[in-house]
Amino acid sequence: MSLPVTLFRYGEGTGRLDAVAVEEPLELRLHAPGGVGTEDAGAGLPLGVLMRTPGQDRDLLLGWLISEGLLPAVFTLDPDPENANVWHLRTPEYARLAAGARLAVSSSACGVCGSGSIEGLAVRASGPVWTAGPLDAAFLASLPERLRAVQPGFAATGGLHGAALFTAEGALRCAREDVGRHNAVDKVVGWAHGQQPGPLGGQVLVVSSRAGFEIAQKAVTAGIGVVVAVGAATSLAVDTAAVFGVTLCGFTREGRLTVYAGADRVRSGP
Repeated sequence: MSLPVTLFRYGEGTGRLDAVAVEEPLELRLHAPGGVGTEDAGAGLPLGVLMRTPGQDRDLLLGWLISEGLLPAVFTLDPDPENANVWHLRTPEYARLAAGARLAVSSSACGVCGSGSIEGLAVRASGPVWTAGPLDAAFLASLPERLRAVQPGFAATGGLHGAALFTAEGALRCAREDVGRHNAVDKVVGWAHGQQPGPLGGQVLVVSSRAGFEIAQKAVTAGIGVVVAVGAATSLAVDTAAVFGVTLCGFTREGRLTVYAGADRVRSGP
């Protein structure tokens, strides 16, 4: 969207319209089958509120449920007919999900609010199964530029993160943008789950941001074996990648990359 701003250059102000990234809350409400239950009361139990850029909301919610270990085996997920920022989840697993309900708002900057440590992650996730061979370092180093080429929102606003899923052969499967880097990843993971549920072995996740714990966490829960980040990796992300067997690359730009974990999947030549 465009908003009026004043741009100052060398002390001179000029009014103009500037494109800004849209950020709105997305609330997921949990319902028991048939709307039964005192907590349900028709409106549903708030399961989570995500600050996100509108678009691909179903994919975002699916990816978030996967990364939180809350995705039910049987469910329906539908938008509210009157409020575009509300979705409804109905499942026979109401009691299990209600126990893990996150009632606090997750900000667009932090995807691990309420999440556990590496030990907690190990309870609900196993390491990815890599189904491809070693990857050329030059190929991995080229992926952020390919992601940037499919980020129209960033080109217009400078305020959106991007995430993309590539095959080990280099084919772009899906790219998404969002004001939150972890939301962009959830949108990609949710899209992939909608195509074919199951781990994403042999896939490479590319993010336009740094690689924090929440990015490594989402890769582990989605079964993704290789993560390529434009920025730096944090110590907890590196520890998580090492424990679960994820190849984690950071500072990936201008033909260079730093491999923090899982270097055995990266080769120096074709």
